[in-house]
Amino acid sequence: MAVTIALAGDTMLGRGVAEVLAHRKPQPLFTSAVHGTVAGADLFLLNLECCVSDRDTPVDVPGKVFFFRAPPRAAGILADLGVDAVFLANNHALDHGPDALLDTRAQLAGAGIRTVGAGATVAEARAPLVLEAGGARVGLVAVTDHPASFAAGEARPGVAYADLRDEDVPAWLTGTIRTLARETDLVLVSVHWGPNMTSRPVPHVLRAAPVLTEAGADLVIGHSAHVFHGFTRQVLYDLGDFIDDYAVHPALRNDLGLLWLVTLDEHGPRRTVAVPIALDYCHTRLADQAEYAWIADRLTRACAELGTHITDEHGRLAVDWLRPAARASRPPGR
Repeated sequence: MAVTIALAGDTMLGRGVAEVLAHRKPQPLFTSAVHGTVAGADLFLLNLECCVSDRDTPVDVPGKVFFFRAPPRAAGILADLGVDAVFLANNHALDHGPDALLDTRAQLAGAGIRTVGAGATVAEARAPLVLEAGGARVGLVAVTDHPASFAAGEARPGVAYADLRDEDVPAWLTGTIRTLARETDLVLVSVHWGPNMTSRPVPHVLRAAPVLTEAGADLVIGHSAHVFHGFTRQVLYDLGDFIDDYAVHPALRNDLGLLWLVTLDEHGPRRTVAVPIALDYCHTRLADQAEYAWIADRLTRACAELGTHITDEHGRLAVDWLRPAARASRPPGR
């Protein structure tokens, strides 16, 4: 068994991107080279940081400044890109209220895209998603550590919320991971964690990550910072951004990012590939030579801090992982 998962980070299709999509014949959001990068993967997953709905009434949340809403045609754009499922556990899923969140799930389902991390009730929001890919059963879980006000309730639509900053990883989350590890071949855990615009994982992220892997996560998929971070064999601390209309930080360069391709087998990740990309205004392409060099340098240094050594394959940045001697921490019954 070997499964290749394509991953993209924060994907914001509202505001300026939504204006592009409003045209009768909108300009492509992604180049053909971006399409080609993910085309060979068994699954393509991303964090959708907006709602997809016609409802245009932002929620009234004190202190909230940004509200992201994409038009229904955005679902078709993601389907054309080959997206199989999206993570909805994040701080923008309810930007236009609970009905818009439910619209998002319906619009995506109509385009053949599955969702995880949000729902009409807390049970639905926390429920894992199981997909078949490459001859394997792949279990997905998605949670966010902010904001608490977006948490789903017994009869209230919302997201799967876990207070990772001030509390331990909740038992319901580790329990879900352990159960999935017994029932599927691979377990992926998506976590929208930490603050925006940080160059490396913050303490509570570093504290939570090993708890998730010890519970049975083969791969932890982080996002939220809008800047890519270093990674280890089992933890992608932050994927960075995929598409948006955001202002560019002159030092952190959130307009330069990565597409990720992770190949896993029954022992977990065996190869991680990061493909440098550039985010122009509402448009994403592969990085040019100078951009590639900047990304490669930054990722190499970020990974070195975590004990990971990158190989530059002249177009891709890769790590081939040694097969672990044992997986004693894996739950039985795999």
